[in-house]
Amino acid sequence: MKLEWKKHEKTLYGVKSIPALVEIPPQNFIMIQGSGNPNDTDFSNRVAALYSLAYAIKMGYQSTTTKNPLSNEIHDFTVYPLEGTWKLRNTDTKSATTGLIKEDLEYTIMIRQPDFITAEMVCAALEKVKMKKSNPLYEKIIFDTIPHEKCVEILHIGSYDNEPLSFEQMDKFAEENGLQRISDCHREIYLVNRTKVDKLKTILRYQVNSPNQ
Repeated sequence: MKLEWKKHEKTLYGVKSIPALVEIPPQNFIMIQGSGNPNDTDFSNRVAALYSLAYAIKMGYQSTTTKNPLSNEIHDFTVYPLEGTWKLRNTDTKSATTGLIKEDLEYTIMIRQPDFITAEMVCAALEKVKMKKSNPLYEKIIFDTIPHEKCVEILHIGSYDNEPLSFEQMDKFAEENGLQRISDCHREIYLVNRTKVDKLKTILRYQVNSPNQ
């Protein structure tokens, strides 16, 4: 059996283009922190390092299992999409013309790992990628868990620069349902990111709680 996140986890990734409240279970990730403009080379280098490790983990897991179409045992999995959490170093730093100064962004980009992937598997895969090609960014990647979260989410279609329009819908939904945003940080999941700008698909989420909590 192959674990495919698009097929087996539709409640988490089959998001609609209208706001909704969702419970996100604890999830494991390989992740790396950074700052600055996501259009810069440093960001793409960090993404590349993450994907190199993600595929090494996948290949390492495959080598330890036996492919049997009649078995329910998971012998393979599809690499999860890239995600990122984003916030501004200084929330007062905005441009009068563009609104957001991307150089002031702080982020953690990450790729989710299936629950059966252990820290030992990640370490073994990391050693293999280090042997193939030296990269100082590998030393900055960690394996960690994001705990359970209650979030408002929406599927944003189009340019990343137009995300404020989707956040306005999310904010209105939260207000109408008595929900309070509890952080200036938000999460993005890049479902489709290699296409024309108007066809980009990104899940936007931010954490909320109820005033009665």
